[in-house]
Amino acid sequence: MTPKYFIIGFVLLSFVSCNKKDGNTTTPPAPQPFTLNNITLDNVSPSGLSYNTSLTPLIKVSFSAPVMQSNAASAVKIEDNSGNALAFTASFRNKDSVIIIQPSAALKNLSKYSFSISTALQSAARGNLNTAVSITFITRIDSTSKFPVISDSALLSLVEQQTLKYFYDFGHPVSGLARERNSSGDIVTTGGSGFGIMAILVGIERNFLSKADALARISKIVNFLSTSAQRYHGAFPHWMNGATGATVPFSPQDDGADLVETSYLLQGLLCARQYFNNPSDPDEMALRDSINNIWHGVDWQWFRQNGQDALYWHWSPDMNWTINMRISGWNEAVIVYALAASAVTGAIPKSVYDNGWAQNGAMKNGNSYYSIQLPLGPPMGGPLFFAHYSFLGINPHNLTDAYADYWTQNTAHAQVNYKYCVANPQGYYGYSNLCWGLTASDDNLSGYSAHSPTNDLGIISPTAAISSLPYTPTESMNALKFFYYTLGDKLWGEYGFVDAFNLSNPWFANSYLAIDQGPEVVMIENYRSGLLWNLFMSCPEIKTGMKALGFQSPQLN
Repeated sequence: MTPKYFIIGFVLLSFVSCNKKDGNTTTPPAPQPFTLNNITLDNVSPSGLSYNTSLTPLIKVSFSAPVMQSNAASAVKIEDNSGNALAFTASFRNKDSVIIIQPSAALKNLSKYSFSISTALQSAARGNLNTAVSITFITRIDSTSKFPVISDSALLSLVEQQTLKYFYDFGHPVSGLARERNSSGDIVTTGGSGFGIMAILVGIERNFLSKADALARISKIVNFLSTSAQRYHGAFPHWMNGATGATVPFSPQDDGADLVETSYLLQGLLCARQYFNNPSDPDEMALRDSINNIWHGVDWQWFRQNGQDALYWHWSPDMNWTINMRISGWNEAVIVYALAASAVTGAIPKSVYDNGWAQNGAMKNGNSYYSIQLPLGPPMGGPLFFAHYSFLGINPHNLTDAYADYWTQNTAHAQVNYKYCVANPQGYYGYSNLCWGLTASDDNLSGYSAHSPTNDLGIISPTAAISSLPYTPTESMNALKFFYYTLGDKLWGEYGFVDAFNLSNPWFANSYLAIDQGPEVVMIENYRSGLLWNLFMSCPEIKTGMKALGFQSPQLN
């Protein structure tokens, strides 16, 4: 008996001893948490937002303990960018500690999705998942052609014809002027209408419109401008009501004259005057006379604001010179000084150009970006519309003055913009030698911005590369084909290419803007035939005025 009791006592004593430390009884170890071990998306561990994901992505998630299959379906979600839940299949591996998830149906190309696992996921042994899991990914671009492949020439004609519809089919029914954008109702834009008039001339040359129909439309526009539109010392406002001609304020203080927008309009009107040059056609003669009355009616001296050696952008009958914005280069407005120097009466002297526009040389740049020297303007060139708006009519080929060679300037600007997008220093998804072009346009971040290499928000604007076709023919044509063939299901619409898109945070505008659609038609045609350059530079007043400012060009002789 004694040995038996001894053994029991020994075991009890040993048990107590093993559970004592410094005289205190220790508690059992806490249960291990239920945690995520690893997650892969198409066999790659995601880091931040993932791009170029397959349409049937395989998502593999491993945990620190087996998962309860019964509640996995309610804890796991795949959602599209609108928050709609998508069906998926789930299989379990490694004794239920690994889940493999895949969408039940193929996802859409170039779209954002999210995958998440909530803390409602449970393990029988360890309870709820300690931290929720979430990843976001964007599916790959569909590289197949969305439309039949046609010749480059046919494609350029197609883009011209489709984009022209914005100005002809969608022109305001009362005035014929161009609406600011496709959602503007009665608000029409002065400068965009000038671009539209130039586009209509392209329509005649390319047989998209009859000359009679085009003449009728432009005559309608000019008659409205002559009889109904409000003017301020001969200049038009930025916006007006296309049915009444009343000024629509562009901003609280901008409710009167806009000299830059007026100059874009005059650029188009003078091209039309030169085009409809039949001396024996009474309708063409009447159009020319009406255009001359509008052109001669601008009081350029007034916009020197009391005789200063500069022109001013705005004047308001209520606010007077409150905005007080000098038109100084380098930007989109050299056309203003070209026209002001070419006026039949009240032309500005060269000193206004030198001091006001060129700032006595202060508009020079001279730095190199991506091994390209940029003669003028802000760092990296600024938005590409600087190389477009004034040069829809002014031909930069062989055009020089004391400050620059303008073909060199505009070509360098376009090349810097292109090379910046190819280098893609901010790492935006989709930028490439095929997908480039930064200029002012709509966006999905700020609403609207003057995008450029120094204001790069990941927004590509088709008009930037397309309207640069004369300067960067190969790079621009490659971009145009990418926009049409590869992204055409998202970019190509009723009036040509939509205004802008963002591949890093997939968004495609549903908007069209007159000031972006117009340069595409005009600059494609200038690249093909020089039509608008030849018309504008044939104006005798322009020859005289630009030479007076010191410009030299074979077309000014």
